[in-house]
Amino acid sequence: MRPFRRGGPRPVRALLALALSGAVVTGCSDSYAQSQAEGPGHGGLAGGEQAPAKPPRQANVALGTANARQSSGVVAAGAADAVYNYGPTVMVEGGKTRMWWCSQYSSAPPPGDDILYAEAPSADGPFTGPGGGAPIAVLSGSPGGFDGVHTCDPSVLRVGGTYYLYYTGAAGDHALGNAIGLATSTDGIHWTRAAGGQPILGPSHDVHRDNVYGAGQPSVVFLDGWYYLMFTDTTGRAAGWNGAGQFVIRSHDPAFRSGVEALGDKGFTPVAGTNAPRERSVVDGFSADLEWIGALDAFAIAHETATGTTLTFWDRDFTLQPYAPLTIPGAWKEGPGLVRRPDGHAPTSVTDPCDTVSLDVVRATAIGSAGAPTGLEHFGLDVRGAGGCSSPDRVTTTFDGVAMPSPDRRMDLFRRGERIRVDRRSVAVALAGEVVDRPLTPVGGIPVKATLKSAAPVVHAYGRGYGVVLGNVLYGLPDTATVGLNGAEVTEIDPRRWDAYAPGLPLGG
Repeated sequence: MRPFRRGGPRPVRALLALALSGAVVTGCSDSYAQSQAEGPGHGGLAGGEQAPAKPPRQANVALGTANARQSSGVVAAGAADAVYNYGPTVMVEGGKTRMWWCSQYSSAPPPGDDILYAEAPSADGPFTGPGGGAPIAVLSGSPGGFDGVHTCDPSVLRVGGTYYLYYTGAAGDHALGNAIGLATSTDGIHWTRAAGGQPILGPSHDVHRDNVYGAGQPSVVFLDGWYYLMFTDTTGRAAGWNGAGQFVIRSHDPAFRSGVEALGDKGFTPVAGTNAPRERSVVDGFSADLEWIGALDAFAIAHETATGTTLTFWDRDFTLQPYAPLTIPGAWKEGPGLVRRPDGHAPTSVTDPCDTVSLDVVRATAIGSAGAPTGLEHFGLDVRGAGGCSSPDRVTTTFDGVAMPSPDRRMDLFRRGERIRVDRRSVAVALAGEVVDRPLTPVGGIPVKATLKSAAPVVHAYGRGYGVVLGNVLYGLPDTATVGLNGAEVTEIDPRRWDAYAPGLPLGG
């Protein structure tokens, strides 16, 4: 849920506005998270090599921009009984643009915020429900749960064949009622609550402020095997006087049950859990969205300022701001949703992948002079001169997670500087963060490291996860989605045998 409210009364929302004046079922592993964290072979360079030292980056480099754009009007809104629309998360996948956002349908009990879903050919809409018609409610309150009345502020990822929906939930309008929940899906439409229906993150209660909103407004990115979760916590130590601020934690586990690291003044450090003290905020704002931009080798945080959506940039470790902020101008009433690929990265430009980055947002704007209800509109611009192919390292970063046709009519998947040739397109689609429909020349010099043939043997070991054996190298899989797609069977092996394989990269990230 987010700072502004233009629908029905919500005391929790009103306070925030005043301040401004069960286990995850992934089909996978025991866990893939462990394979992501087990050292160089699983989370770093193949063969245990250490990455060479990089020269220091410059800070606040000015970026050139061009092609400012916006839709001709509202691109998405709920059915006639939806009095507001805000807090979108936007995914480009399979040739269409998918969007989830916060609204309220009287036909979706209980009364309170609902998460709607619709899709369109592009961010310019029009967004409709699956097969046409009005957007549909896909997640509503669960009576008796922490999210018994309100579900809102979605952030959606797909890793392998599993969709993850992070959202704000509340049981009512009481103080500090907001916390962050997680649901999973195989299609992005039918959701099952994870973590036993309990929140995965709540207020830290570091300090008391008049703003008693609590914790919410999640935004999640999957990068190098880490799930990065950015969120609001008005009780956080490093939040502003009005509760504004964005905090970041990360884990190899999408439910953040273990291995959690929190961003503080000394970078990411291990903490006991998701309610650890909030020591550092990365932007002064509410209702922000996060994405990774490979061609810029940087995170971007989109948040609303006086003249539009400002993008603030951070390097991979949140230690340096490599680029000066940019603003996507135009009207707004609520926070933005960046147009992202399924893993939360910026989409690749197929016409100029090295030097052009398209930055697009969908955000709530007013319909009519009264300022309410709100509808969703699209705004954007392009960055020029990104320098994404200025060095071999930058090429690796720019194309990480991209799959494209190979010269022999198969598919090539690029992961952390390696090219994996894949026999079946459906398998490449499941493993990739993004699929482009033609070969892109900047990756021509990257050799084929391995070939994932049809029916390649898949193994599973207790406490390790799932992996596919290519030669004598074991590549981790994010879940079991590729097993059926590739026509494979799973062989149970002893953990000691798993450990005896030469470790390869996790193919899902």
